[in-house]
Amino acid sequence: MAHALHIRGLAKSYGSKPVLGPIDLDLAPGTITVVIGRSGCGKTTFLRCLGGLDAPSAGLIRIGDGTVRRADIGYVFQEPRLMPWLSVSRNVGFGLTARPAQARDRAVEEALALVDLPQAGPLLPKQLSGGMAQRVALARALAPGPALILLDEPFSALDPFTREQMQDHLLHLHRHYGTTMVMITHDMDEALTLGHRIIVMAGPPGRIAGDVTPDLARPSDRTAPDFIDWKRCLAGLISDLS
Repeated sequence: MAHALHIRGLAKSYGSKPVLGPIDLDLAPGTITVVIGRSGCGKTTFLRCLGGLDAPSAGLIRIGDGTVRRADIGYVFQEPRLMPWLSVSRNVGFGLTARPAQARDRAVEEALALVDLPQAGPLLPKQLSGGMAQRVALARALAPGPALILLDEPFSALDPFTREQMQDHLLHLHRHYGTTMVMITHDMDEALTLGHRIIVMAGPPGRIAGDVTPDLARPSDRTAPDFIDWKRCLAGLISDLS
């Protein structure tokens, strides 16, 4: 089941230096929200606070009607961070150890099929290409059925062709699982391709400087006039912050 995300007064400081917030935001269940902005504006700090990797200095984060637990969250980083001594199947099933063996195996098989790697289970991470490894990382994050997926520029290290393929894989996974997602990117095409909602951040300290809801088909045609119009609009919002 998809869950809404509620953020109230979220702020982060390091000593006397504020780096984020305060931020108030409500995200609808089952949507992909993309956060974009210039380097150093607080995007990663925002995501790390949502995921519990950094403790906020102030504020409240809720998923649905409850507070956030680490078990509620799947995280996909810029690099796959697969455990090199485990097979692909065991990497994907790492967060499923509490389930019965048959249920765990079914969840792993389902996730690998959805990222188009149904035969990769026995392989070790060193046998994978960069794009394949990141698909395994996506499968690992989604297989346990978390309430929220956080993605920190997960495709930034990939070549443009593989990056577009990964965007298609992410949309396919989202259609299947319906999980609420928050993603950071620097790429406007990627933001418009994936985001039901795009939050433009400025800072420091990080703050919401723009909030748009592109009315685009998914998957999007990046050459379509409406896509180009939205890209121009988004570029204008970011340029106004310089």
